[in-house]
Amino acid sequence: MSDRAFPATATPSGGVDGLATQLRRLAGSACGTAERSVQRLIPALGQEIRVSIRAGSSVPLVLCNGIGAGLEVLDPLVDQLDPNTTVVRFDVPGVGGSSDSPLPYSFPYLAAVLGRLLSTLGLGGEGVDVLGLSWGGALAQQFAFQNPRRCRRLILVSTGVGIGMVPGRPAVLAKLLTPRRFLDHDYAARIAGELYGGSARTDASIVRRLFDRQLMAGSPVGYAHQLLAASVWSSLFALPLIRQPTLIVAGTDDPISPVVNARIMGRLLPHATMHLHTGGHVDLVTNAAEFAPLIESFRNGECTSRGSTRSPAAHDPSKLSRRLAMRRSCVR
Repeated sequence: MSDRAFPATATPSGGVDGLATQLRRLAGSACGTAERSVQRLIPALGQEIRVSIRAGSSVPLVLCNGIGAGLEVLDPLVDQLDPNTTVVRFDVPGVGGSSDSPLPYSFPYLAAVLGRLLSTLGLGGEGVDVLGLSWGGALAQQFAFQNPRRCRRLILVSTGVGIGMVPGRPAVLAKLLTPRRFLDHDYAARIAGELYGGSARTDASIVRRLFDRQLMAGSPVGYAHQLLAASVWSSLFALPLIRQPTLIVAGTDDPISPVVNARIMGRLLPHATMHLHTGGHVDLVTNAAEFAPLIESFRNGECTSRGSTRSPAAHDPSKLSRRLAMRRSCVR
């Protein structure tokens, strides 16, 4: 999905001039999804955050990305979601088009920044759904914890509880300590299978193509801030207090976040549904056509009970329609 950029102008009240009005106008238009997309640089709690919004008529879906990844990396998923879904993506400080944070930050602070962004955009008055992938899953958990009324539903993909989670192998985690894979996409392809598992094991070029979408690489400072935030954070004791319906999506071939972490979260979250698939860490994006119906089904309340399954059929559209395959992945 290509975004159409508009210059950002702050109003005296701290908002962005006319942006909320523009989004409401675009949401009611008959334009295509590309024409209903805007991109802005928005000030929030001392940060300058690049935000991309695809205007729609449904409950907004906020996407929180993995470590070091710019918002363009999520293009394949956004393209497969319901065209009427309002989608909000953003670059955390020091990543993509967002400037470095002057100081290291914590997840509670970043969740407050996200809340301010949504207020500036005029979104979330009646609730938003939040999806977090990998590192972004920590931010999504924190946002849900801090905003029990504002966060309607929570979707956690390839993630864990932070301190207290079961880590991947040291050789895998060592490759996450630097942002080299985002700067050298050939290197990313060479390590893709070992690092991400799943479909990247058989076709590493999909990871190279995915990272090629990223228009601006993050800074070393921004990456270090993300690592630091994750190193001192845990949701282990907060998860029982998160009351929102939650969908946990995990791959059985995930070298970074072993599937046992999904089971831990499933035990601790009061209203969790778990979907296990045979893929890896980033299959949500590399195999987006199979996961988008699952996400929309959960958001529509069609997949709300507690349970788990392994679903090879979810990766084979010839066996069932996409939506039926995903709906059957929930044990009722």
